[in-house]
Amino acid sequence: MKNAIFFDRDGTLIHDRGFITNPEKVVFYSRTFDALKMLQEKFELFIISNQSGIAKGMQSFEETEEVNKHIIRELAAQGIIIRGLYSCPHKREDNCRCMKPKPYFAQKAAVDYGISLSGSFSIGDHPHDVELARNFGGRGVYVLTGHGKKHRCEIRKNDFVAKNIFAAATLILKQPSFENAER
Repeated sequence: MKNAIFFDRDGTLIHDRGFITNPEKVVFYSRTFDALKMLQEKFELFIISNQSGIAKGMQSFEETEEVNKHIIRELAAQGIIIRGLYSCPHKREDNCRCMKPKPYFAQKAAVDYGISLSGSFSIGDHPHDVELARNFGGRGVYVLTGHGKKHRCEIRKNDFVAKNIFAAATLILKQPSFENAER
């Protein structure tokens, strides 16, 4: 089985500009491409994003899909393969099964792509991104970009913290393999 990295989208890979409705507003962090290229040598890459703006009427499903397709195309142009991009379109109060930190999309990726969740990571700028990893049995890395600095006090002391996506990639690649931890 393969290990994976599950990335948050806004505030982690790209600048968080609120509810993005137009691909022209997508701006990648300066080291996103370098980080993902390093990680894809050892991991399958996925994006899991809460997009509550759809349920709130701030963006349409079609606009969100167009932004997501743009992100995938831009990454592919850099030689980066995203195996799957999952977006939860609900509000938190909907109590759906797919909003992070629930592990629904990570578990779906595990089944669809043969992923070992115990050897996988989640990276994001919200505490629920790190909690997602705990919920699927992997490890989380909290980044200080996006909303990261604002919510840092909400994460556990023993959680991994990195300045940005590139620092998170470097940290992950230094970790010993733990893919057999659940066996």
